Amino acid sequence: MGKVYLVGAGPGDPDLITVKGLRCIKEADVILYDRLVNKELLSYAKPDCDLIYCGKLPNYHSMKQETINSFLVKHAQKGKTVTRLKGGDPFVFGRGGEEAEALAKNRLYFEVVPGITSGVAAPAYAGIPVTHRGISSSFAFVTGHRKNGESEELKWDSLAKGIDTLAIYMGVGNLPYICSKLIENGKSETTPVALIHWGSLEEQRTVTGTLSTIVEIVNKEKIENPSMIVVGEVVRLRKELSWFEQLQGSQQALSVSGAL
Repeated sequence: MGKVYLVGAGPGDPDLITVKGLRCIKEADVILYDRLVNKELLSYAKPDCDLIYCGKLPNYHSMKQETINSFLVKHAQKGKTVTRLKGGDPFVFGRGGEEAEALAKNRLYFEVVPGITSGVAAPAYAGIPVTHRGISSSFAFVTGHRKNGESEELKWDSLAKGIDTLAIYMGVGNLPYICSKLIENGKSETTPVALIHWGSLEEQRTVTGTLSTIVEIVNKEKIENPSMIVVGEVVRLRKELSWFEQLQGSQQALSVSGAL
């Protein structure tokens, strides 16, 4: 029997993958990778490694989850070393648990290699700590994506009143609904909100507003997926902690100076 590694590739910047995650890429006979995995990481694969794309777009899946599960099982049963490369962390809205269940049912060896999830990394790159003494002592990872006709599962009252900082994944399309539900359940309209697009990459863009203004700002700035939504008072710290934009500005200034 082979073995499957469920590997978190991190939030986008290839330098943020773990040492063990990179080793799993280098040693793999087969790699199944998602859309948000930085393709630069695939350059570390062996020349004869079989690369299988199974990325997913909003409202469109190039490969169904059941098919991905069967691919993992099939290749492992052939005695191959398989790396399932997923953006962020495999067990944070990555359906890694479902893949692990499929492998366990087939009595296949597997390991989970955690990755840096965008719910922490994207805010950090935008200068927003998800916890901060005196401001936020609790945070929650929340999915902002709902299937059509799916019953409401989120406990909005608890999220609005019991959690200091919310990191909301896959929520751009439902942003008006998210803001209205938080306000409806007791969150102040003036609560700061940030959206971080392509967090940790050169293309990163961050916009800020409040629960009452952010929808209009996002529409005006044309912010789309993939973006992380952060709700909470910690967003105000971005004014003094936005290190990544300052770093990019310094590098661009050096580049222009060198060209002159």
